[in-house]
Amino acid sequence: MDEPTLIRSAQHGDLEAFNRLVLAHQEALYNTALRILNDDDLAADATQEAFLSAFRAISGYRGGSFRAWLLRTVTNACYDELRRRKRRPTTPLLPLDDDDEEVEAPRWLADPSASPEEQMEQAELEHAIQHCLDGLPTDFRAVVVLADIQGLDYSEVAAALRKPIGTVKSRLARARLRLRECLQAFRELLPSAFRLQEEIGS
Repeated sequence: MDEPTLIRSAQHGDLEAFNRLVLAHQEALYNTALRILNDDDLAADATQEAFLSAFRAISGYRGGSFRAWLLRTVTNACYDELRRRKRRPTTPLLPLDDDDEEVEAPRWLADPSASPEEQMEQAELEHAIQHCLDGLPTDFRAVVVLADIQGLDYSEVAAALRKPIGTVKSRLARARLRLRECLQAFRELLPSAFRLQEEIGS
């Protein structure tokens, strides 16, 4: 895919070119929204809103990481949704099925190549990670999702969030520490490399 050419075409109103950009980036934007909002439907809505905003604003795109530029739009859409949610709470920690029962292992977590036991462990670990992410302040959560889940570098995260790199580094360090502390409650689910050493004599 020749992304720069598609961007230039989209800036001149070529909807087909923009749709190709959407297809290339929609998974990253949806996964980002899902991690920030922890709700399938809200994440889908935020992703759609992000692409609509991006299409309206693409004429103002001036270069740099297009992926970071798009992730900024979806992060902003998530912030808007979280502000709305504060005015009309609340959302359950786990998604609900058609009978309004909590889903213990959401479909998107399933790895068809894993054994049932491995799938259950993976689902429990994902739930633990999402639980700890949900406990972070929104600004910290966004930095972790963009850097550690989407793999953006410091400068791209800074561009996506319109924050200085120093602020990004500080928030990321503090967010990782909080996540690490939170995940110790689920340490039996973690790979050994991520477990804190037990205190001597404990």
